[in-house]
Order: sequence, then structure tokens, then C-alpha cells
Amino acid sequence: MIASVEQKVAAFGFQESPVAQIVVRHRRVVEVNKAVERLFGYSRDEVLNHSVRRLYPTIADFKQIGEKCETRMLATGDNYYEDERFMQTKGCEIFWARAKGMTLTPEDPFSLMVWSLEKIINRSYRSVNISSREREVAHHLVNGLTSREIGATLSISHRTVEAHRASLMHKFGVKNVAELVSEIVLAV
Repeated sequence: MIASVEQKVAAFGFQESPVAQIVVRHRRVVEVNKAVERLFGYSRDEVLNHSVRRLYPTIADFKQIGEKCETRMLATGDNYYEDERFMQTKGCEIFWARAKGMTLTPEDPFSLMVWSLEKIINRSYRSVNISSREREVAHHLVNGLTSREIGATLSISHRTVEAHRASLMHKFGVKNVAELVSEIVLAV
């Protein structure tokens, strides 16, 4: 079958869109555009026919967000879902993203969905009120940097980083850095 001009233009528009777009069937990648490659660092071939799980920092995030999305869509009958979440690049950098999804099969939302994703640069945490510097420190903590590495990256002393980390731990109500990172990742 010969593709019409309209079909070629639509395919070109999808591939060249500046917004990262993913088509998934039962949470497995069916198609991605070039913006997904730029955002996540994976080539098209590295994600096609794979679970979208590889784009999440943890299995818990993948499961929790999936359950939340599916439950809401089935309960409301709505074919649209939107949230903010942590995602992870091929290089293991964790970043905040705004995700917008639309199912093409409302009776079984994950049967066929189209998602758009965009990186959020200035994200304010919903669960606690934190400063912009604490947000920067939190971002680097989640990505596994030490206080000294964060200090060097932000051009502040490691003791200042430790003060911000202590403040974050207090605000999130946790006792150690592992719990803090977990809370930050789940603060969607």
C-alpha cells in the first residue's frame, strides 16, 4: 500500500516533534520519536519492543505510577492521564518529568497509549516546601553524589551541602540519606 502525502506528513511530524513522544502497548514501547532519544539518551532500537520500565529509576516507581494511572482511568472513564514523576536516562541521571498520556483503548487503558514527556527544570516538591538550593541538593543526592561532589558542582562547601541535606531530612521526616532519596523519588 502506498502511503498518502498526509500519512507521510503525519509520520514526519511525529518523528521530528520537539516533544518526546512514546507509543506503548501493554507498557512496552511500540514507537518513539527523536526527542525521546535526546531526552533519555537511548537509541530508538534500544527501547523498541522493551518495557518502559527501563525509563524509570526504580521498579517501585514503575509499578506505583502504572497502578495509579490505570486505576484512575478505569475509575473515571477518562482516557487522559497526567502527572509529574522521576524518570531516568540511559546514563542513570534521574530527572523530574511531566508525563501526559492518552489511551486509545479506554476499556483497557494500557492496551494502547500515547505519551508525551518533558523534563522539568524548576520543580517544586508537592509533599514539602523546600528552597531552590535544597532542590538542587536533592537532585544531586538522588543522582548519587556525595556532599563533597555536590559542593564542588554547586560551588559551595560540603558543610553547607550537609546543612541542606539535614534540613531536607528534617522536612521529609527521615533518619538517613537512603530514606531521604527514597522519599524524594516518591514525592510525585
